[in-house]
Amino acid sequence: MERKQFELNDIVEMKKSHPCGENRWKIIRMGMDIRIKCEGCGHSVMLPRKRFEQKLKKVLVNAE
Repeated sequence: MERKQFELNDIVEMKKSHPCGENRWKIIRMGMDIRIKCEGCGHSVMLPRKRFEQKLKKVLVNAE
């Protein structure tokens, strides 16, 4: 299976949407854990990298 490529400040879509109704997340920290921030309400969530890769659907916007 091909690994999805993502970088810091990318906007990504997850398999499940946030309870606020938005499904766009910005990657704000990368390492062993990845912190993502909801583009709708600003709530941030930290996930282990493996779990993040499982829940990632696609990269919407690549950071320049």
